[in-house]
Order: sequence, then structure tokens, then C-alpha cells
Amino acid sequence: MRLAQCHNFHDFRRLARRRLPGPIFDYIDGAADDETTHRRNSASFEHCDLVPNVLRGVQEVDLSVNIMGQKLALPFYCSPTALQRLFHHEGERAVAAAAARYGTMFGVSSLGTVGLEELRKAHDTPQVYQFYFHRDRGLNRAMMQRAKDAGVEVMMLTVDSITGGNRERDLRTGFSIPFRLTPAGVLQFAIKPMWGIQYVSHEKFRLPQLEEHVDMSSGAMSIGRYFTEMLDPAMNWDDVAEMVRTWNGSFCLKGIMSVEDARRAVDIGCAGIVLSNHGGRQLDGSRSAFDQLAEIVDAVGDRIDVMMDGGIQRGTHILKALSLGAKAVGLGRYYLYPLAAAGRPGVERALGLLRAELERDMKLMGCTSISQLSRANLRFRSG
Repeated sequence: MRLAQCHNFHDFRRLARRRLPGPIFDYIDGAADDETTHRRNSASFEHCDLVPNVLRGVQEVDLSVNIMGQKLALPFYCSPTALQRLFHHEGERAVAAAAARYGTMFGVSSLGTVGLEELRKAHDTPQVYQFYFHRDRGLNRAMMQRAKDAGVEVMMLTVDSITGGNRERDLRTGFSIPFRLTPAGVLQFAIKPMWGIQYVSHEKFRLPQLEEHVDMSSGAMSIGRYFTEMLDPAMNWDDVAEMVRTWNGSFCLKGIMSVEDARRAVDIGCAGIVLSNHGGRQLDGSRSAFDQLAEIVDAVGDRIDVMMDGGIQRGTHILKALSLGAKAVGLGRYYLYPLAAAGRPGVERALGLLRAELERDMKLMGCTSISQLSRANLRFRSG
């Protein structure tokens, strides 16, 4: 299969699987425990039907949205994800360039592999910086100041990852950073030699946002140890409220799932929340963001920008989320598979296909702007 033969999420996933060593593919593809929530994320859209209107004059469609003070040309954005240069040597550079081409927002993770300053200078589209809450409060303040100095528009604190999820695929292969592979994992790298050639022939793998704090040399702290030793499970609402005040700008919480927590986010001055179960990678058995969306929008949607991620594979999925009241949706695996498959051309093709799907679907729904979508366009089936 070649890139030109990829027409949807599933095609990109198959191509990524062919090109990546097994442990790295499983790191993207896998989730926690029995991966029930991961499967449910996409399945949750299937019990919701679209009810289109016709004869509405839909020659031109406006897909733009405003979220957290940022104007986006599209109602979807590239969520911050970790370790992107493991999947392709271009990593965040490819994703940022593709997002900029289509006029949408992209995110840089504190576990990102390209410096946020470099990306901020290269592209003028809105940029999110995602980080975790550390035991070292000085480190938290330093990371926020670094993002502020770089000109990042939105600070995004991930709140559902005070400890790592039980990702058994990674345990079986020994996937970690640095690699500590099992014999089965080593074999998977041996049968995909092109990945290794690309990896060693490009710049050294780094974690620029954390390299002053995480030792990546021999005997280095693994990503798993980073979660268990550096992150603070004692984080509470008072801590986050202080961070919101310190940032003094658009501050977003990613990983909110309950109405109570959504209301607290409003109370402490957040500009946005992302309903998310971390792609099923943390608490298996948790509810899908789409299934929880209406309840959260009804509770706080008039006071805070509500977004969601998890399971987005089609333009119709985005239509359903927007119709329920989401202001935008985040993409994760949707762009990671094409990144792994083909770098920047892969991500650009994936985002372009999704934009075309969404524009076509809007016309078929009889809507010329996102604001025309509503729950009147939806019906839910039981079972």
C-alpha cells in the first residue's frame, strides 16, 4: 500500500503497521487493560444517527470556529501527543506544518521531541502547550514561563495522568524510553530495518521540554518512571487554580469527564475543557467522551468552551460531536498513523481528507456553517 492509496483512518493505520516495528506501533495503537474504553470511543458514535435537511442552498460551507480566543479554519485540531519523532523522524515538525497548512491549532507535549520555541517561530497558527503537574512546583512554574516566553497561546494541563495506565502491550514488548526490549520486541525491530536506519540517520532523539530535568543518558529515567516519580498524584483544585492565575491567559484542562469537575473548571477561570479518557490509555472502563458530551455541555457549555477527543475517525463523527455542543474536537491517533506512515505528506493528506469529508457531510446535512448544527439533527438509538 502506498500513501496515495490511503483514503481513510483505517488505511493509514494499516500502512503505519507495515512500516513501524511492532513495539512502536503497539505504543500508538494500544490502550489500558482490556482496551475496552479504546474500542468504545469510536463505537459510541454508532448509536447516534444524523437527520439531514435538504434544499438549503449549500454551495459554500464555512468550517471555521472560535475556541479559547483562537480562530481556527477547521473545527478539529491536532492534540498534543508524546514522542512523535519515534514514529517518524520529522515528528512534531510534520504535524505543525500540516496543521498550519489547513489553518488549525496544534499541540506540543511536554514529552514532545521538538522544542516548542522552534515550532512557535516556524508557524503562526495557534499553538497549545500540554504539560503535566510535577512534584517540583518550581518546575511547573518554569515550564509555564517558558511557554509564555515562546508566545504559546493556550496552556493545557492534562489532569487524568497522575500515574501511568496499565498498557499491557508495552509490558509484553518491553517498550520504554530508552528501549529495554524483551526478546520478542527485539525481533520486531529486526524485521523492520528501515525504521532503524531512519532513526539513526537523523538527529538524536531528544525530549527538549524535559531534557534539563530527565536524564536520557545510560541508565536514564524511563517514561514510566517519569510518570511514577516526577508527577504529583496529590495535585488538587487549589494547585490548578494557582496555575490558572499564574498563566493569566487561556488555560485548558484535558481529561475532564464529570459535571462536577467541569463546574470546578469554570469556577477557577479556565477558558476550556477537553472531555477525554486519554484515548482509553488510562482508566479502562471509563465512559466515552462522546457519550458524556451532552451532559457536560448542558451544565457548563454557556460558560466555558467544551471540546472532546477520543475515537474520531470520520467527518460524521465530528458532525455529531459539534451537533451535541462541542466547540471543536481533538485528533490523536488520527494523525499519528499517517505521521508514522509518511511524515508530513501523510499528515497533510489525512487532514485534507478529513476536511473534504466534513465539508461534504455539512452539505449533505444542509448546513453552511458550524453554528447551524444542533441536536435537532441527531437521533439516538438504544442498545
